[in-house]
Amino acid sequence: MATVDLTTPIPAPDTLLEALPRRVTLTLSELQTAARLAGDAPLPFDLTAPGPGALEDRMGQSRGSIEDTAYVAALGTLHDPIESLTRRGLLDGDTLDPGLDPGLDPGLDPGLDHGLAGAIGLLATPEVALDLEVRVEQVQAKAWHREAGGAVATLATVDGIVFELAWYDAPQWPHELARAAVVPEDVPLTTSAFPWMVDLPFDLASGAAEALRTGRGDLLPVLVSQHSGGIVDGDGQPVPDLDVQTMLPALFDETRGRLRAMVTDLSSGAASVVGVVSWVLLADGWRALRPHQHGDEPRVEVSAVAPEDLAAELAPVLAEVTR
Repeated sequence: MATVDLTTPIPAPDTLLEALPRRVTLTLSELQTAARLAGDAPLPFDLTAPGPGALEDRMGQSRGSIEDTAYVAALGTLHDPIESLTRRGLLDGDTLDPGLDPGLDPGLDPGLDHGLAGAIGLLATPEVALDLEVRVEQVQAKAWHREAGGAVATLATVDGIVFELAWYDAPQWPHELARAAVVPEDVPLTTSAFPWMVDLPFDLASGAAEALRTGRGDLLPVLVSQHSGGIVDGDGQPVPDLDVQTMLPALFDETRGRLRAMVTDLSSGAASVVGVVSWVLLADGWRALRPHQHGDEPRVEVSAVAPEDLAAELAPVLAEVTR
């Protein structure tokens, strides 16, 4: 398997075009049709059902009946996929027999754009799968990154109706990962009461979250006292108990979004989850949540990160797959 290096800076390209991944925006019907024309290639989620239920499990959120109706209505307004793909130059309409269903006739040459067909093929037959979910306030985005042989294809959507499909060489992967973690412009960042880095016992973080969730913030002094001196800052110095009692509510009250990236090894033919990277969005930006073990004690480091750090965060996980 090819080694994927997300830590080395991207070399300067010879031309501008070499630095740009190719992207196309596809509606759900266009994507479904292109996948059928690419040999009935499977996509990262089920597209067989006509309604939103086909995306429910992978989008991670159940829609109410009103949203279901709106979703189905939106799908009904989409243009004919064969016509729109042909008009956009992604499909050669002259090769299509209008009397046949091109998705079901294995002998038909649909004239599907080679780059598009290759990207869909890569989505279907990867060696490494990276599933990325980003939630910022009321907006949720899902992205499926698939890699094999030094090539990457990425499929992403916010609403399950319009998708962005991109394909590029693996050296461009860090830039694409950073794009996914950029905070939307309409979400202003301010200041946070949480330090740039803190390392604390997992039991304290979990207990504090439960106390705050249930409205029992009065229990924080007791929880903190049980771990007195065990919380350290970015310089490795113990954080005073009173400061811990102030910052812990900020870790939970300021939360405005979450990011979760799961890496799966598919090289052997069987899916094997290798690792997960989790971030939380506070008032001033992202914090990485890094679980680790100190002796027999499970702990978690909460450290400030930027979108461009996501590749480096994922590098050790991907190294387990590609070594």
